[in-house]
Amino acid sequence: MKIIQITDTHLMSRGTELHGLNPCIRLEACVANINENHSDAEMCIITGDLTERGDIGAYQDFYEIIGRLSIPCHPLIGNHDHREKFCKIFPNVPRDEHGFVQQKLQTPVGRFLLLDTVEDGANWGSFCEKRGDWLRNELDKSGNEPVYLFMHHPPFEIGIPVLDDINLRDDSLRIHQILSNYTNIKHIFFGHVHRPVCGSWYGIPFSTMYGTNHQVQLDLNAKDYFPHTHEPPTYCVIFIESEQTTVHIHNYLDDSLYKRISF
Repeated sequence: MKIIQITDTHLMSRGTELHGLNPCIRLEACVANINENHSDAEMCIITGDLTERGDIGAYQDFYEIIGRLSIPCHPLIGNHDHREKFCKIFPNVPRDEHGFVQQKLQTPVGRFLLLDTVEDGANWGSFCEKRGDWLRNELDKSGNEPVYLFMHHPPFEIGIPVLDDINLRDDSLRIHQILSNYTNIKHIFFGHVHRPVCGSWYGIPFSTMYGTNHQVQLDLNAKDYFPHTHEPPTYCVIFIESEQTTVHIHNYLDDSLYKRISF
């Protein structure tokens, strides 16, 4: 199964720049590149921070641009988003019984669980007991079926202090306690950090990548400032098989290919 992951689009009202870049133009280029090269993918999942300020106009622009994708799209929300405004523009995106933007996607390769890690009005994330109950229930129902998790905030530290201060904080323990009871969690995909990061957490592989607008520099001393950069924007092309998950990170604005060589 082939899927696409986009993250941290941070849309502003059309024509407005953010950190010296135009988020709408860069997302439009992302969508065009996916349509040109990966229209055979099963779906696209966007792991949060769809807008910069959670305003209705930006969500409308996001809705219009993402609507050009030739494949189904499933957006999550992040700390820069506003849950109720998002749901006003995306009324068909499922919510759990408590109103959190969480859903299960049943696929040929397993169960995709899309989580809501947003704490209203805060940059750091949360995953309360109500959301934990939903996750636990979905995992109970999964049996031995492979499960893939998608969320905005990472539930662990990545080594950049300014980002670690706004991860899931204390609720990372709740997620770990829930997941530790299951052996069928195959991968965690997240956003939020604006960097390509991969590894494993208690034996569960994880990955993320650059956003489509600005990025965060690999500054292991950053504690009270965000080292924003203009490193290239990317999206992920992910292949999921029964015994393997392969994640390709693609710089869709790279035009450096100068010739094709035949072997």
